Amino acid sequence: MTTQGRSFGSRLQRSVAEHGRLVAGIDPHASLLEAWGLPDTPEGLREFSRTVLTAVTGRVAAIKPQSAFFERHGSAGVAVLEELLQSARDAQVLSILDVKRGDIGSTMAAYADAHLRPGAPLEADAITVSPFLGTGSLDPAVQLATEHGKGLFVLALTSNPDGPQVQHALTAADTPVAQEIARHAEAVGGAGQGEWSSIGLVVGATVGDSYRRLGLDRVAPSVPLLAPGFGAQGAGPAQMGEVFGENAGHVLVSVSRGLLGAGPDPDSLSRRADQLRRDYTGPPDAS
Repeated sequence: MTTQGRSFGSRLQRSVAEHGRLVAGIDPHASLLEAWGLPDTPEGLREFSRTVLTAVTGRVAAIKPQSAFFERHGSAGVAVLEELLQSARDAQVLSILDVKRGDIGSTMAAYADAHLRPGAPLEADAITVSPFLGTGSLDPAVQLATEHGKGLFVLALTSNPDGPQVQHALTAADTPVAQEIARHAEAVGGAGQGEWSSIGLVVGATVGDSYRRLGLDRVAPSVPLLAPGFGAQGAGPAQMGEVFGENAGHVLVSVSRGLLGAGPDPDSLSRRADQLRRDYTGPPDAS
């Protein structure tokens, strides 16, 4: 692996220990740009992104840009995303690019190459991926991530109402699909003794008891858990234990609107990030 000779899992684990478990979503909705007094243009995206990154550096475990809100502006918006990812690397802030890629064969390999190859214009430390063409379809991304010290967060239990149609369904082996996804992430994540896996899961903080009832906690104890749903979507500090149980120490608290609503003043954003970090402080799990 080429990223400082260390796995993504160990780098993420250290970042959480140093900065807390908050992950800052960078989601430049048109309505949010308007609320900040910015134009819904690539230049508005650029000002927004720079402000957020500056305000949260040193206060969050990672940033999580949502690629769609940049892509909708075409090549100029994607160029802003490239700049943001480069700026995060320069500031030594981990980036989790929310792209939810999922395909097979050479196409999956190309998606991985676009985001996980060192030096790629859209290089990130980790990306979100979809396993619903079969967990083996993610192999090209797993291989590239392992080779270069990068990470993946695999969709497992999402908070949308229709998610259970697929995620709670039983396989031919009579196990929940979500459990099989978690089992695979644990198997390929390459966690060393006391280290977090480099292949994590996306588990919504609003999924109730599903994470434990479906057995994800038992089959994937080393994986980091990227958990959207905190803040504006209704989950709070109480859900850390209620939803994730003994694995709460592995949770990354992903917050977007609850943080970004404090802008556009950078100092206000920094104070909100500090407050959220305190709200969700818990002992970063070293196991």
